[in-house]
Amino acid sequence: MQHLAIIPDGNRRWAAKNKLQAIFGHRTGMEAVRTAIKVCINNNIKYLSFYTFSLENFRRSEEEKSYLFDLIADGFKSRLSELISSGVRIRFIGDKNYFPERIRGVITDIENETQHLDVLNLSLLFCYGSRGEIVNTVKILAQKVKDGILSIEDINEDTVSDSLWTAGLPDPDLVIRTSGIVRISNFLLYQAAYSEFSFLNCYWPEVTSDILEECIAKFYDTQRNFGK
Repeated sequence: MQHLAIIPDGNRRWAAKNKLQAIFGHRTGMEAVRTAIKVCINNNIKYLSFYTFSLENFRRSEEEKSYLFDLIADGFKSRLSELISSGVRIRFIGDKNYFPERIRGVITDIENETQHLDVLNLSLLFCYGSRGEIVNTVKILAQKVKDGILSIEDINEDTVSDSLWTAGLPDPDLVIRTSGIVRISNFLLYQAAYSEFSFLNCYWPEVTSDILEECIAKFYDTQRNFGK
């Protein structure tokens, strides 16, 4: 397996179940992110992607959005030395037009300080929506055709992949979603065409290394023939 992608769902429901404010669910969920990073490194998985904040999440309250933005940026910034020592490269992938102004500098610093690392490539899909990504890709290719840079005949799966926000990343081998919801919620729609899926009934803050190891083991037990 090269690439594990995760939809870490259920932070708020875990908090509600434990009679806590939603922010405590998000904070505990960050610890599960650290667990996933360690599991990937231990299993020699080179790419890990997290659905950290979707474009649909902008519908949440201003208070929760503000907390999430700070948690994502400052959470990784505060653990930067730990991540660097582990060889983790961090990239924020999404519609940069929506990146909150107050944390753009932190995002840039995190990306610059880890760009030389390659033990694990950690992608944080932030202000991300797959339909928006595909529309953006269509516009890029249409503009190239209009400008004479590209002919229609040149458009193929490779040119499409190279124009996505995730350009340069391999497609995910396995997508895990927690909280018992069986859908992918506008996440990597193009890239996950041949991914295996694991839908877990636990909330994201409840995820342990054993649970992730079991998902990875089941993936290796699956015969993948890609239509052959």
